[in-house]
Amino acid sequence: MRRKDQAKAYGYLPGTSNQNLIAQVTRTWDHGGMSTRSRISARISAISESATLAVDAKAKAMKAADRAVIGFGAGEPDFPTPGYIVEAAIEAARDPRFHKYTPAGGLPELKQAIAAKTRRDSGYQAEASQVLVTNGGKQAVYQAFATLLDPGDEVLVVAPYWTTYPEAIKLAGGVQVDVVTDESTGYLAGVEQLEAARTDRTKVLLFVSPSNPTGAVHSREETVAIGRWAAEHGLWVVTDEIYEHLVYGGAEFTSIATAVPELGDRVVILNGVAKTYSMTGWRVGWLIGPSDVVKAATNLQSHATSNVSNVAQMAALAAVSGDLSAVAEMRTAFDRRRQTMVRMLNEIPGVFCPEPKGAFYAYPSVKELIGKELRGRRPRSSAELAELILEEAEVAVVPGEAFGTPGYFRLSYALGDDDLVEGVSRLNKLLSDAR
Repeated sequence: MRRKDQAKAYGYLPGTSNQNLIAQVTRTWDHGGMSTRSRISARISAISESATLAVDAKAKAMKAADRAVIGFGAGEPDFPTPGYIVEAAIEAARDPRFHKYTPAGGLPELKQAIAAKTRRDSGYQAEASQVLVTNGGKQAVYQAFATLLDPGDEVLVVAPYWTTYPEAIKLAGGVQVDVVTDESTGYLAGVEQLEAARTDRTKVLLFVSPSNPTGAVHSREETVAIGRWAAEHGLWVVTDEIYEHLVYGGAEFTSIATAVPELGDRVVILNGVAKTYSMTGWRVGWLIGPSDVVKAATNLQSHATSNVSNVAQMAALAAVSGDLSAVAEMRTAFDRRRQTMVRMLNEIPGVFCPEPKGAFYAYPSVKELIGKELRGRRPRSSAELAELILEEAEVAVVPGEAFGTPGYFRLSYALGDDDLVEGVSRLNKLLSDAR
């Protein structure tokens, strides 16, 4: 199969952002003759760098060069990990038991605690044998799709979406089908939109509420309707519940797995300690699902990474076994910052920001600013506008292209109040000059 045909077979089509990577080949000597071969496989060449991490890295590099950059890119709480969790890790590091290999699927006591925590927080009943502890939530995402999908299987994904979902689906051989939403519906998709996107090849619905990047939260009624629709059509539901404890105002988190028992054993829950306990760097997530799915995903992990760091697992055990006072404190701060950010963004001419109900992101539309003259330039996309803002105002935002919907920015309000106000004020000062 020719290289171009192979790329097409994997779904890496011309015109995509990754086509330039596929085209990067080197000329090598092969048995005395000159041939053209790619150094990197088509499958891996087609993976994009995490846009959110890239923006955060660039902002940090500029800070290191003594530029007063304010970064709205990183998706992590600005609070330290609670002290009792850190102490649990210190104790674990001293215990020789944790200096050795442990079961690939996770420490038995942690799996039991995760099952208990899930019953406490969402009412979903699962046994410890249905839990797989992973190296952060991203590994749980990848292994869920790798376990469920065969080449050509379709996954319904509501856009805007988190940047890792497309890459995980693609690596598993799946086909992502976008269900595009916008600010007019609060970035929520209903049953009618989902049904319009469903085909005979649809196998999985990805359900994320609260959402990254929009902060959208489905009501219980909406969640039940979507879950029953998925059950009616025999779809699997992969639900990412990483932001379950970060909802505001009158919004409530509803686990689709609990609210729709009709889904039976066709639901996979993804979660982790990163957001609830401010443990992004500890890299502990998990997957909960039917026993056969968990066993298969555990087999994959046994070859990919073996066990998650034992010290981090014991820190996670302390986290999920404790109370939720730490996240309550963070939620109060995030709620205050959320209201401030939305108010200030909506004061900028050409910007419209719906009120996010969960997570810690705002997702304003900047479509009215595209093509306008600003500091002698006319940005033709939200990506170009974000680059201009970083250069001119020293403010880092993530453009909507990273989340499947050009014309928007994602701004995290998981940063100090003073920096938040200063950063959005800089945006206002700069963008108000657009003509």
